[in-house]
Amino acid sequence: MTEETKTWTEEFQIAGDKLVGSLKEMLHEGNIRRVTIQNEEGKALIDIPLYVGVVGALLAPQLAAIGAIAALVSKCTLIVEKVETVTVETELEEA
Repeated sequence: MTEETKTWTEEFQIAGDKLVGSLKEMLHEGNIRRVTIQNEEGKALIDIPLYVGVVGALLAPQLAAIGAIAALVSKCTLIVEKVETVTVETELEEA
């Protein structure tokens, strides 16, 4: 058996006033690797890489920045890169 890492992205259209709450909810899932917030024109406003085990107080400065962005935009796109480790069974080739 081997372990493979599966990575994918999800995009969410979110109103600015719901941005921080939605992001906190997603962070509790625990499998997020990177968060990017884009404005309505598709320009990246903030791109935050998240590392395994980074929670709580370590995210406070980033959440404060996201809160400031949320106050400035009416709509935005939240792009979340998620990662999952999958165990794959492999068959040995017989000679």
